[in-house]
Amino acid sequence: MLSVALAGKPNAGKSTFYKAATMAEVDVGNYPFTTIDPNRGVSHVRTRCPCLDLEERCGNENCHDGKRYVPIELLDVAGLVPGAHEGKGLGNQFLDALSNADVILNVVDASGGTNAEGEPVEVGSYDPVQDIEFIQEEMDLWLASIIEGNWESVERQSRSPEFDFEEVLTEMLTGVGATEYDVMAVLREIDYTSDPFEWSDEDKEELARLVRERTKPIVVVANKADIAPEENIERLEEAAGHVIPCTAEGELALRQAVEAGVVDYDPGDEDFEIVGDISDSQEEGLNRIRDVMTEWGGTGLQQALNESVYDLLEHITVYPVQDASKWTDGQGNVLPDAFLLRDDATPKDLAFAVHSDIGEGYLHAVDARENRRIGEDHELDEGDVIKIVSTAS
Repeated sequence: MLSVALAGKPNAGKSTFYKAATMAEVDVGNYPFTTIDPNRGVSHVRTRCPCLDLEERCGNENCHDGKRYVPIELLDVAGLVPGAHEGKGLGNQFLDALSNADVILNVVDASGGTNAEGEPVEVGSYDPVQDIEFIQEEMDLWLASIIEGNWESVERQSRSPEFDFEEVLTEMLTGVGATEYDVMAVLREIDYTSDPFEWSDEDKEELARLVRERTKPIVVVANKADIAPEENIERLEEAAGHVIPCTAEGELALRQAVEAGVVDYDPGDEDFEIVGDISDSQEEGLNRIRDVMTEWGGTGLQQALNESVYDLLEHITVYPVQDASKWTDGQGNVLPDAFLLRDDATPKDLAFAVHSDIGEGYLHAVDARENRRIGEDHELDEGDVIKIVSTAS
């Protein structure tokens, strides 16, 4: 399961985002360090279900009338403050929790209503652009400190005649989510020597930055956009290149209203319908949320999750089936499973994702949409329905 982590300073709205995205019970408060231990839960990305191409909907519990929700892990890490990489505010502990995340959502208080330490201040009095820069810097310096802390071991190993610099670097960086492919790609970008004694502090910091950019890409979420001065959103977009305006509180309110049976809404919808009896004040609150959704095309929460997985990580959704004509598994369930794979994935990659034994016994695959056999090196597309034929049952 892909892992998406929420990072940012205290009181930026990460826990509200997490609660809305998972509907798990977590502490939410208007003060720094409401969260201490990381929260881990299941959220979903949203895509078009292939059952829309059938006469009837699939009936899967993760499909809402053709809107398919695919599980991902969501991690809520306690707030980071400047100096986190040096341990300030238990920062090292919180940064370590990000080690295995595939992508980071930097949740920024776009309203400018909290200072660098996460303490409440007058809305608009703090510059939220600073929160983009410091999260990147803290993560880069944290990774640089890990590299520096292990560099003496690299130097010792270099004295061995069997020393392989790339292999040793890969082993060291596996702990922060880097693969051999990642390390090789980063080393191709820099002019380096395989003699670790010749590496300067600047060289190690550049290595850290490039590894972080590759293994921990960041999406900026401009939270509290409903109360943010308009110029703040514009300045954040100028600084980051692209941000996602979001109201996590609005999303949470909608999901709670759905549970109460008074609102018809699916996560990621651009609007909602009031279907139950509510008070005038509740209607006024919901209409304020609707105004924000009209301006931004939704609450922004689902968009942030989708962009992080489908766009930044470049993943697609593929559906394995046993019966290529009916799109069912062995029990007759239509489109029972959905897998997130890289956009260059092949049928054999899907086979291994389903189960290692099925991958090991892979024979061939069938495109269920066109009812034709496809090659092992065929690149899959979003929404493909695939039957895997394997020696494994």
